[in-house]
Order: sequence, then C-alpha cells, then structure tokens
Amino acid sequence: MSLDQITQAMSQRVSPGVIDATVKFDFGDDGIVFVDGNAGTVSNDDAEADCTITISMDNFTALSSGDLDPTTAFMMGKLKVKGNMGVAMKLQKILG
Repeated sequence: MSLDQITQAMSQRVSPGVIDATVKFDFGDDGIVFVDGNAGTVSNDDAEADCTITISMDNFTALSSGDLDPTTAFMMGKLKVKGNMGVAMKLQKILG
C-alpha cells in the first residue's frame, strides 16, 4: 500500500465529527497522513496533532487489513502512540 492509497482510503472514511480530534500517522521516511476529524479532512501535511501514531507502512497495511491486532502491535512496539491515547482507541472507525 502506498502513501497515496492510504491517504485516499482514509479520505473516503473520514467525515466531519467521525472522530473529534486530529491524528497524525507517521510512517517515517514513507511520509505522513494527517487526519482532521473535526473538519473531516485527510492530507499529507506534517502538522501538530492530538495523537501521533508511529508505525511502519508494512505494519499499517497489516493493521488495516486485520492481519495485525492493534493491541498486539502496541505491546510489541510495532505501533507507538504519542499524545491522547483515548483518540487512538477511536481510530478503528477510520481504519476500516
């Protein structure tokens, strides 16, 4: 899955108010996906967010397809959360 594909897929799932926060997915050298749940927008801007999820592109693909459990990924260090953990818990709505 490419950054463009992830951005496009999230754009289709995010609408204003679906999550009442901003979230940044940091894929390291592969780029950023920034979700503004209040406005219902998705971009590749590197902006301040209420919650930042740091994850590799491969692990994100496995997570969004259901092949990787979010709790397991967190416990194994494959997914790191910085900021509001409560926001991270709501992300299933936009991951698919």
